[in-house]
Amino acid sequence: MPEGKIIKALSGFYYVANDDGVVQCRGRGVFRKNKVTPLVGDEVVFQAENDTEGYIMEVKSRKNELVRPPIANVDQAILVFSAVEPDFSSALLDRFLVLVEFNHIKPLICITKMDLTNEDQKSKLEEYAEDYRKAGYEVIFTSSETSEGLEKLKPHIEGKISVFAGQSGVGKSSLLNAIRPDLELKTDDISSHLGRGKHTTRHVELITINNGLVADTPGFSSLEFTEIEAEELNSCFPDISEISEDCKFRGCLHMAEPKCAVKAAVESETLPEYRYSHYKDFLLEIKDRKPRY
Repeated sequence: MPEGKIIKALSGFYYVANDDGVVQCRGRGVFRKNKVTPLVGDEVVFQAENDTEGYIMEVKSRKNELVRPPIANVDQAILVFSAVEPDFSSALLDRFLVLVEFNHIKPLICITKMDLTNEDQKSKLEEYAEDYRKAGYEVIFTSSETSEGLEKLKPHIEGKISVFAGQSGVGKSSLLNAIRPDLELKTDDISSHLGRGKHTTRHVELITINNGLVADTPGFSSLEFTEIEAEELNSCFPDISEISEDCKFRGCLHMAEPKCAVKAAVESETLPEYRYSHYKDFLLEIKDRKPRY
């Protein structure tokens, strides 16, 4: 039977791309019975009824999957954050980074709307970028209006499945339109009353851009740490994880423990205080979470 990749899921149909084109498929009833939901990005085996219709017979094993947005086998997450409108938030970025790291997906930080910044804002963003680069992350400054940074971004997309993710209204669709103008993805202005964008993306779909596949996804509807345990959080902060190797106690949570290398790094300013502050906030959030039954 033929195999392919799900590139779109909409209204109970799965659009499977293979060498011969795209086949609109339904999932077999056995998937519902076994509580398996085919996801965009899945490699599948399908049975074609004709050239355009068929049934998904098997979902192959995944290397990773996200729940919100629902997508599988992601190579990287391009985390799009606006410099202004809405203002850049390191706390929100760290929340996204933790979720992406936990799912073993490589993140790329993309700060857009740089054409709207003044010199003070640019300087502060450069400081943030330097901190994140030291933590091991790639940071690219872009603008959909001036095309700044687009040539740096394009090579990262080639040959990969990428999720463009970020807060609503940061300009994800505008950025994709700037890279591939014929897309004409729908964009909305920021709602000045709410200070955030209206949701413009209605479903998950993989789009061919620069010889790669990009998911323009609805904004993350949940950024809660429902799956992460307290002792796993450390590994979701690569800079803290590296420093923690010098902690006196194995399994140190970097809170009240003595001879903690992470707290010492904050005091010596080798670890940005805000990164540690976000780590502590997230740890308390995880500890206060209601137990699952």
